[in-house]
Amino acid sequence: MKFRDGNEEDLQINLTPLIDVVFLLLIFFMVSTTFSKESQLQIKLPEASVDQREEKRSGILQIEINRDGIYAVRGPDDKEARQLVNSDQETLQRAMKLVTGGDLDIVTVIRADRKTPHEAVVQAMDAARQLGLLHITFSTQIRQTDPEQ
Repeated sequence: MKFRDGNEEDLQINLTPLIDVVFLLLIFFMVSTTFSKESQLQIKLPEASVDQREEKRSGILQIEINRDGIYAVRGPDDKEARQLVNSDQETLQRAMKLVTGGDLDIVTVIRADRKTPHEAVVQAMDAARQLGLLHITFSTQIRQTDPEQ
């Protein structure tokens, strides 16, 4: 028992609309996808517990630099900063060595005027590095906002 009639046509699937739909989906996903730039370095950040306390430093060495690049040095036992005779790096190193007394665990704070030449700040950092002072930080002033603005 055969139910076929005499009309035998080969059935074919037209792939053109299917390929068009696939290409449209591909273009849609390419355009709508955002690529985030990941860091090139794999960094594992250190962890610290809340109750961990900062180790005590023996004192603070302040290097003050005015807008003209003139240095003043204040040690941990000084009440006020002493201005240096000149702005040479050797003079600055001698003054820092005298004030610290050879203590390399002291924190060095650089306080520079906003108009200070960059060279003067770098010279102070270099002088501290050459003496072996590794704990260097910068002092800034908190900007006061006017409540009426």
